[in-house]
Amino acid sequence: MSENSRITRNFGIVGVATFLSRILGLVREMAIAFYFGAGMAADSFFVAFQIPNILRILLAEGSLSIAFIPVFSETMVKKGRGEALKLANATFTILTIILIIVTALGIFFASPLIKIMVPGFAKIPGKTELTILLTRITFPFIFLVSLAALCMGILNSLRRFAAPALAPAFYNLGVILSVVILFPYFNFPIMALAIGVMVGGFLQLAFQIPFLGKNGVHLTSNFDFQNPELKKMGKIMAPAIFGSAIYQVKIFINNFLASFLPQGSVSYLNYAYRLLEFPLGIFVYSISSVVLPSFSTFAANNEMTKLKETFVFAFRLAMFIVIPAMVGLAVLRVPIVSVLLERGSFTPEETMQTSIALFYYSLGLWAISGLRITVQVFYSLHDTKTPVKVGAINVLIHVLFSVVLMGPLKHGGLALALSLTSILHFLLLQMYLRRKIGRLGMRAALPSLAKIVFASLIMGWVCSFISSQINWLTPGDFYKRIVYLAGAIGSGTLVFFGVCFLLRCPELESLKDMFKKKTITPSA
Repeated sequence: MSENSRITRNFGIVGVATFLSRILGLVREMAIAFYFGAGMAADSFFVAFQIPNILRILLAEGSLSIAFIPVFSETMVKKGRGEALKLANATFTILTIILIIVTALGIFFASPLIKIMVPGFAKIPGKTELTILLTRITFPFIFLVSLAALCMGILNSLRRFAAPALAPAFYNLGVILSVVILFPYFNFPIMALAIGVMVGGFLQLAFQIPFLGKNGVHLTSNFDFQNPELKKMGKIMAPAIFGSAIYQVKIFINNFLASFLPQGSVSYLNYAYRLLEFPLGIFVYSISSVVLPSFSTFAANNEMTKLKETFVFAFRLAMFIVIPAMVGLAVLRVPIVSVLLERGSFTPEETMQTSIALFYYSLGLWAISGLRITVQVFYSLHDTKTPVKVGAINVLIHVLFSVVLMGPLKHGGLALALSLTSILHFLLLQMYLRRKIGRLGMRAALPSLAKIVFASLIMGWVCSFISSQINWLTPGDFYKRIVYLAGAIGSGTLVFFGVCFLLRCPELESLKDMFKKKTITPSA
């Protein structure tokens, strides 16, 4: 099987598993919107959970995966499985120690952290204090989810993708059940959501343990901190933390500035970003997690031509899915928010405000996707410094854009600033990657991209025509709204694939191959 076929197969496996997880993620957001709306409690929770969530991305799914997978893959290639497993155990040991310290510090310093993050909350009595309490409850989540990320890194390095992709579904399930069951038992019902985060984190970790054992991996303590591969990982991880922080710093800046806007602005941005994460999680994160082991293997063997070809293929495959998703989110923003979130405490006005943020976020979806894949190439080459340098410049530009745009566009301006700076970030990284490894061959992808954009615009027109038949901001039959939204999405999807078929898009053939037995049968 060619590497492109293997990537397509694994992308299909991860995509299906992630799709199930993201569906539960949507149900989770629907439950949060139903019970808590976009008021004080929701604002407080979103900010409180932002700190452990950022640390999850920095220490776990960000820098840890970035540093661990390339070094683990290289050790497997050059020194064998035994040495690679020793590295895994040493990583598990030192990570556990670090996480205990970080969790304790986070709980202790929750108060000053929150006061620095969202000074605007002090205008509303009790809001800052509630946010501090929720931060202390949710902070141990970083311990659970970081260990889950290590399990994911090991399984992905062994080319086992389904279980780690499905694990977040158990996190979502834990949150949903906790909110529904525990909501009536608290004077501050938002506490049920904070506890649900902890329950979900435990389930996400516990689900992966049996799959590690099935693949002969039994994590135990190993205090060999002089392991040369562990040191190599540490050298990559330090700058990788800053590289992974770039995007999260932008989200942090958005929440900081949104705290000075009318109440609910933080929630509008967070709800919209959660909806944006649906296509990001299914397609972009899936394909980026699949290609990193392949990139790392090519880099370890110094096969630069194959690395470039695989990068271009992965980029084209991502754009084939992401560009129509971007158009769909932009055109159907109000219907999507209305159907998914508008019930209980979530009002039509909140639907409108959230849809504004979703529109501006969606404009940068293609760049965020390309950025994720491009960064993986740098990490496979053990180059974490370049993404950090480019990202640091990008953050400064983001601050400038945010301050300028939040005046006329309020929270929509903050979302637009994130999209614009993501586009700039992607273009700068592409330039530096060409300088590092030579011409990438991206011009060969332009005909395919043109076909995808054309098909997506036709699809967008069809979706807009169908959705315009009803008024989404006035009370109406909920089931009628579901029918119209489903009709718009279904018709748009058929039109997109039909136009791509007529235009003979090569990515369509790649996805068709995914369903052939020889490419979807996982190895034992």
